[in-house]
Amino acid sequence: MALESIRYRRGSLSILNQLLLPEQLRYERVDGAERAWAAINSMEVRGAPAIALVGCLSLALELAAGAGADGDADAADGVAALEAFVERRLRFLLTARPTAVNLHREAERLRERLRGWSGSPGITAPELRERIIEHIEGLLAKDREDNERIGAHGAGDILRRAPPGAAVTVLTHCNTGSLATAGYGTALGIVRALHGQGRLRRVLCTETRPYNQGSRLTAFELLHDGIPATLIADSAAAAAMRECGVDAVVVGADRVAANGDTANKIGTFQLAVAARHHRVPFYVAAPSASCDPALPCGAHIPIEERPGRELTHLQGLCLAPPGIDVWNPAFDVTPHDLITGGIVTEWGVFPPGDLRRALADRAAGGQ
Repeated sequence: MALESIRYRRGSLSILNQLLLPEQLRYERVDGAERAWAAINSMEVRGAPAIALVGCLSLALELAAGAGADGDADAADGVAALEAFVERRLRFLLTARPTAVNLHREAERLRERLRGWSGSPGITAPELRERIIEHIEGLLAKDREDNERIGAHGAGDILRRAPPGAAVTVLTHCNTGSLATAGYGTALGIVRALHGQGRLRRVLCTETRPYNQGSRLTAFELLHDGIPATLIADSAAAAAMRECGVDAVVVGADRVAANGDTANKIGTFQLAVAARHHRVPFYVAAPSASCDPALPCGAHIPIEERPGRELTHLQGLCLAPPGIDVWNPAFDVTPHDLITGGIVTEWGVFPPGDLRRALADRAAGGQ
């Protein structure tokens, strides 16, 4: 059975506490937006798609329980009260972590839908509530479908560069699989697609310090799913490209600017530099929800800095002398010209320079 980061049915939401992996597999109840905010902020749940899903589903949970109702209001005032409640909760949830754009994009889509629905003649607050909940619940299936498309597009492009029938070796960073999404994964979705076609020789996963999402989460997920994998130190990546026959580097994204500059887990930038040196195609796998056409380039992406203790300590063990100054950014920005394989979305694989037009064309077509 595939790992699930999120378990949801109407009125019930649980998340897999990823801080406890791989030692414990424990699902914890989320009872509303405050608990979702804490889970996102503490990285019990992480990965840009999963952050968006948990945030939105926590809102659906509260709405299903009747939150935002004004029993004394008339129909129009009841709709207005519900709109105001949704806006307050979205604003609160958006403060949990700043870099990943998916929750921002989904919040903006919901606001746009809400404006349209609330303007419908005769709509009542209960009808509006149901539409909001159904819209949010639909995000789970959409995320998985998008991931499967990303996997197919990315695998096809990598194999296009490989000799006919040959198996390929892929290097990846952080965790971009079922644990970071509604299921299947983005960069790991490409790995799954290659494995499903019998064309994956091996995936090399970096440990991804300081939170070890590679060693704790990706290695765990790959072993669970029977995908051939080798764990390497972050500092071994360049040597692995030279010595291990790496055919492609595939990473995820927390935010992609209009020019293709990409914010992803810290350490991604140096992987792209090493890949360029070794002439290894470097791919970014990202659903369109991770793309932010409002930002012209990566210099405008806000980069979250995490507490220094996350670098100096590991599961309570002190790894550095007390008092040492720490710089601990959670993400770095890879310049678009280092993304030599392309940006893989649910719509296809695009050179970074073509991404802005692709997003505009899909937006014009209502996708």
